[in-house]
Amino acid sequence: MSSPSPATPATDSRRWITLVVVGLAQLMVVLDATVVNIALPSAQADLGFSDGQRQWIITAYSLAFGSLLLFGGRLSDLMGRKRTFIIGLIGFALASALGGAAGSFELLVAARALQGAFGALLAPTALAVLTTTFTIPKERARAFGVFGAIAGAGGAVGLLLGGILTEAFDWRWNLYINVFIAVFALIGALVFVPSIARSGPRPKLDVPGTVLVSGALFGLVFGFSNAETDGWDSPLTWGMLAAAAILLVAFVAWQRRATHPLLPLSIVLDRNRGAAYISVLIAGSGMFGIFLFVTYYLQLTLGYSPIQTGLSFLPMIGMLVLAAQLGTNLFVPRFGPKILVPAGMILGAIGMIYLTFLDASSTYAANVLPPLMIIGFAMGTIMPASMQTATLGVDRQFAGVASAMVNTSQQVGGSIGTALLNTLAATAAADYLASHTPLTEAVGVQAAIASYATAYWWCAGFFAFGAVVSALLFRRRGQGLSLSHTPAPAAEVAEPVIAH
Repeated sequence: MSSPSPATPATDSRRWITLVVVGLAQLMVVLDATVVNIALPSAQADLGFSDGQRQWIITAYSLAFGSLLLFGGRLSDLMGRKRTFIIGLIGFALASALGGAAGSFELLVAARALQGAFGALLAPTALAVLTTTFTIPKERARAFGVFGAIAGAGGAVGLLLGGILTEAFDWRWNLYINVFIAVFALIGALVFVPSIARSGPRPKLDVPGTVLVSGALFGLVFGFSNAETDGWDSPLTWGMLAAAAILLVAFVAWQRRATHPLLPLSIVLDRNRGAAYISVLIAGSGMFGIFLFVTYYLQLTLGYSPIQTGLSFLPMIGMLVLAAQLGTNLFVPRFGPKILVPAGMILGAIGMIYLTFLDASSTYAANVLPPLMIIGFAMGTIMPASMQTATLGVDRQFAGVASAMVNTSQQVGGSIGTALLNTLAATAAADYLASHTPLTEAVGVQAAIASYATAYWWCAGFFAFGAVVSALLFRRRGQGLSLSHTPAPAAEVAEPVIAH
C-alpha cells in the first residue's frame, strides 16, 4: 500500500494533469453516445442485421449507462476515486475492443452494453475526482469550464470522429479508438491522480436503494427509447414508464428511512443543486435534438458527407469552449448561476428559432452557421455553471453520487428529448404529406424540412422553459451556497489509499 500523499488535492501540483486525464475519460464516454451513429450503416452491411435491430446498438449503451450511473457514482465514493477510475478505464477499453472485433450482431450489442456499464462507473468518478481535486474557487471555476466544455462538445466531436473513422478506415475503428484514448488516460491516472487516505468507518452500499433506482432509470430510458422506435401507442412504452415512476417513488420513500442512503435527499432538494440538475436535463434534451436534426438536414437536404457534417459542427464547439471559459472565469464569479444559466437558456431558444427558417435553398455560411454558433455559446454558458453548482458544497463522501446525478440528468434529458422530438417530427412530416398531394420528391423534401422545424420549435420551448425554471430556482448570490465555498478538507472525509 502506498502512503497518503502529503499534499491535499487542492494544492497538489499534479492537479492540472489530473484535469487532462479526467477530461480524456469524459470525452471518451460522451462521444461514444454519438460516434457509433454514423458507423451504423457500415456495421449493418458488414454484420447483416435488420433495420429493426439497428436501434439496439444505440439503446444497449444508453440503457446500461443511464440505469447504472447512480450505482457507479456511489461505488466511487465507497471504493475510492482512483481505484474506481482505473477499473472504469480498463473495462471501457476492453468492452470497446470486444465491440470492434465483434463478428455478430449479438456480440456487438453485448459489447455496447458493457461499454455503457463501465461508462456509468467512469463518468461520475471523473467528475468526482475533479470536484475533490479543485477546491480553490478560482481554479475550480477554470477546471469546471474545461470539463463542462468537454461534456457539451463531446456529442459533436463524436459526429466528426465517426465520419472520419468510417470514411477513412472502417466502422470498427469507431470502437477501437477508445482503446488508444483509454491507454493514455490510464497512464495519466496511475501517475498523476492522487490517492488519499480515508478516516473513519467505511460506509455501506445501499443495496435496496441501488436496485430501486437502477430499475427506475432502466424503465425510464427504455420507455423513451421504445417510444422512439415503436411509438407512443405501444403498451411496452407506457408499461416501462409506469414501472419507472413506481420504482422512483419507492426509491424516494426508501431513501427517507435508509441508514446508509444511496442518494441523501438533501443533495437533490437543495435549491441550487436541484436547479442545476434540471438545467442539465433541459440542456441535454435540446442538445441531442440539435445533433439529430441538423445532421439529418445537412446530409439528406444539403447532401453533405459524414465528414462534412462533422466539420460543420466545429464552429459550434469553438463557441462552446469560448463561452465555457468566459463564463467560469469571469461571469459566474461575478453574476452567479441565477443570471448566467437563464441567459444561456434564452440564447439557446434564440438559436433554435433561427434554425426554423432553414429550407431547401439555405446555405451553410448564411443560414446554418450563425444559429449553431449561438447554440454553442448557449451550451457553454449553461453546462459549466450548472455542473459546478451541482457538485458544490457536497460532503466529499457523497461527491461521486452527486456527480452521477449530473450525468443522469444529461442522459435522461437526451433520452426524453430524442424520443419526444422524433415523435413530434414524424407526426409533422406525416401531416405535411397528407395535406400536399400528389407526392413528389419536392414534397418529400419539404415534409422533412417541416418536421425539422417542428423539432426546433419544441427545442426552443424546452430552452424557454429552462430559462424560467432556472431563474426562479437558483438562489441570488449570497443566499445559501456560494460559488466561493470550499469543501471540507481532505483529511476529514477522504478516500482509501490504494497501491500504485
